[in-house]
Amino acid sequence: MKFTFDIHQPQNQYLQITAEFKTSKSQTEIFLPNWRPGRYELGNFAKNVRDFKVFDSNNQPLPFKKSDLNTWIVNNKDEKNIIVQYQYYSAELNAGSTFLNQSQLYVNPVNCCVFTDEQYNEEIAVQLNIPPEWKIAHSLPLENQTFFAKNFDELADSPFICSASLQHKTYEVKGTTFHIWFNGIVKPDWSRLIDDFKRFTLCQVKYFSNMPTKEYHFLFQILPNRAYHGVEHSKSTVICLGPSYKVFEEDYKELLGVSSHELYHTWNVKAIRPIEWMPYNFKQACPSKLGYVAEGVTTYMGDLILLKSGVFTLTQYLVEMNAQLQKHYDNFGRFHYSVADSSYDTWLDGYVQGSPARKVSIYTEGALLAFIADVWIMKQTNNQQGLIEVMRKMYQDFGEKGIGYSEKDYQNCLEHFSKSSMQWLFDDFINGTTDYTEKLDECFNYIGLKIEISPSPSVFAAQLGAKLEADNNVVSVYPDSIIDKVGIKIGDKIIAINGISVGLDIDRWITYFKNEEKELLINRNGKIIRLKLPVSSEIYFKEYKLRLVDNPTEEQLKALESWG
Repeated sequence: MKFTFDIHQPQNQYLQITAEFKTSKSQTEIFLPNWRPGRYELGNFAKNVRDFKVFDSNNQPLPFKKSDLNTWIVNNKDEKNIIVQYQYYSAELNAGSTFLNQSQLYVNPVNCCVFTDEQYNEEIAVQLNIPPEWKIAHSLPLENQTFFAKNFDELADSPFICSASLQHKTYEVKGTTFHIWFNGIVKPDWSRLIDDFKRFTLCQVKYFSNMPTKEYHFLFQILPNRAYHGVEHSKSTVICLGPSYKVFEEDYKELLGVSSHELYHTWNVKAIRPIEWMPYNFKQACPSKLGYVAEGVTTYMGDLILLKSGVFTLTQYLVEMNAQLQKHYDNFGRFHYSVADSSYDTWLDGYVQGSPARKVSIYTEGALLAFIADVWIMKQTNNQQGLIEVMRKMYQDFGEKGIGYSEKDYQNCLEHFSKSSMQWLFDDFINGTTDYTEKLDECFNYIGLKIEISPSPSVFAAQLGAKLEADNNVVSVYPDSIIDKVGIKIGDKIIAINGISVGLDIDRWITYFKNEEKELLINRNGKIIRLKLPVSSEIYFKEYKLRLVDNPTEEQLKALESWG
């Protein structure tokens, strides 16, 4: 199998792709992946394809038809060589997309390369017809601008960037060479960056006992606009960050966080994989309830390793944990849908909010439940073991053997170390919607931390029960708050309070009228509505922040040291 990429008229952002196949059949099905690993939703990449054509070895057209949204059937009769040509619209730039303009060619093969069942497991060559001055950031063997992949799985898992502006450095940890590539407008602080990357990399490799590959590539796309996105691969990760001026300033901690997270995926997801994703089936949706392990454990461990490796201080780490707590308590979907069911349903509505208060985040809930499991095991083992040991065993029992795991396998592994039943974790919190505040408090207290709760900094959210965007549009309503009871809903725009246009001063006016009834003027889809709010002293939306307990005991200090 061979692919050729051409970039004629890159300003139009259509990438020209030629795929050459061998076949032993008279009819050949050609597939374009329907999703990509790391994004557990249907990608519908075929929407970017135009001018799909099929030829024989003499460049004569072959008849074909679509049999599905991402499938073409070719009537090739006795022809054993098929040439497929098509253009792929490459105008989206994120960590999992394909992008083309005058300055770069960036390809995630999983969303733009077709395949056949017959040659799926055969070697693939990828020829790049690009300007000679462009450098190539890649993780596959490369000879004279041609890549080689063992099979389609490896090709799909191997993004690359071609650009004249690439910056590159390397470092080594435990026999593996780690490459760092930057593309875009960026001024890397290489010394600081490599020192921090070495720290968390060494920590992760030590915890899993080995690194699965001899090379690993961090591919950074740095954008002038706001961006934060990462996608994991077996031998690389693509990370989009921006704006450029923040990357090595106030957003440097975000760079570290997403990089540690994506590296951890080398073991957890690329090796330790749910049964439903072993092997990958790119033809159809592959829902799994285990997203709380795939993404939740990775979110928790990615940040914790920054603390354990000395890259983050405890104060810096707690900022990240505070963010997860805030997301948890502000999402009322936790009362309606479990994290396991929410994982399954990422395939329904992707990663957007969707219907209000319907579901939860597998990242946030999974991270907090991973923390609970970690500390629970610590308590049962006198701080000698925790989630680090659990994930190492998962890697040894499943990842290294290429075997998918089930929820029961994960539970058995947790219980192997805790020496006690953890059915409560799965029944009440993972597959149920029981509030786990009490369990969180218990676990935080064990390591000498406590949650401080105060009113939300937004007076409108705290006192009335609705969160607003900058233009005073309602984006979240606290259940049974006074706002909820009078009928204000998501999407309403607050125009005035007691006859006064509020603009950006809405919190000041709420404070001014604190102990009075209030009449709100609302724009609801173009219709002006007046609603009266009674006086209330209740606090609705709150802010959650962790801090050390006062006068921690010796046991708490020992547990905190062991944990962090």
